Amino acid sequence: MGKERQATRGGMSRREFLYISAGAGVGVSLSGVLPRNAKAASESTSALGLERAHAHNDYEHDRPLFDALEHGFKSVEADVWLVDGQLIVSHERPVEALGTGRTLSSLYLEPLQREVSRNRGSVYQNDPDYLTLLVDIKSEAQPTYRALHEELGRYKRMLSVFGPWGVRDGAVTVVVSGNRPRELMSGQRIRYAGYDGRLDDLGTSASQTFMPLISDNWRENFTWQGVGPMPAGEREKLRSIVQTAHGNGRRVRFYATPELPETREAVWEELLAARVDYINTDHLEALEAFLVQNDVQPDTPYVSWQVPAGGRGR
Repeated sequence: MGKERQATRGGMSRREFLYISAGAGVGVSLSGVLPRNAKAASESTSALGLERAHAHNDYEHDRPLFDALEHGFKSVEADVWLVDGQLIVSHERPVEALGTGRTLSSLYLEPLQREVSRNRGSVYQNDPDYLTLLVDIKSEAQPTYRALHEELGRYKRMLSVFGPWGVRDGAVTVVVSGNRPRELMSGQRIRYAGYDGRLDDLGTSASQTFMPLISDNWRENFTWQGVGPMPAGEREKLRSIVQTAHGNGRRVRFYATPELPETREAVWEELLAARVDYINTDHLEALEAFLVQNDVQPDTPYVSWQVPAGGRGR
């Protein structure tokens, strides 16, 4: 396994554990796993991913996307700005687009397409479940989304595609967050992205194929920040939110959760116990280790599409 960190369950590496837990019939190959920081031409992924792992502001890592994939993350987040007609990935608005090289396509869409092609239809080899690419729109909603829709159309063969029939399940599901043009998106006959809802959207009539995800600010909904036991009322509130969302076929994510080493794992334990779909972090290695040790079915999503799918998007 080279220099790859041995996050273990009973002495096994995460990749070995996921291989065994998936069953020998899955046929996951371990031989293609790269050691950490390997500089090989191919950065192909091999093992099934960690379904609960979400890389917040993924683009701020040394190797956007690939650091997250190396740690098994099944959801990554990119902030985008429309600048000079290009979708630039950045936390703050860039002064200009030309020459940056940090476009949504170059950092995420092109590499993901290569992985899907290399792994015969999945981001991780033999993984039947999609990876989420959360695109957080920072610039003006409508023009940025129109540019995003056009860009995603070039990669539609690997994407989940939404239409009158429901969803054609793909290797990658894009979800639009941030400045979201709801009316524009809901009026489209064909979309290449879902809409990221908020807690106010729980129990509304929006379909799963329009709103597959509910995200909200932890600090605006819970007073507990990981010190001492979680108040019983807040624990019940958390579990009720997840149950309602799952009953409507929606996944759940909270952002702005505590990230200090002394408090984050207590919060992660409550999120995992409540069956929250994505645990948000900037600390990839720490969350990987936590999930390998604590998630009973790390490679199994809680929620899948509730409508007949027309096959993987290939």
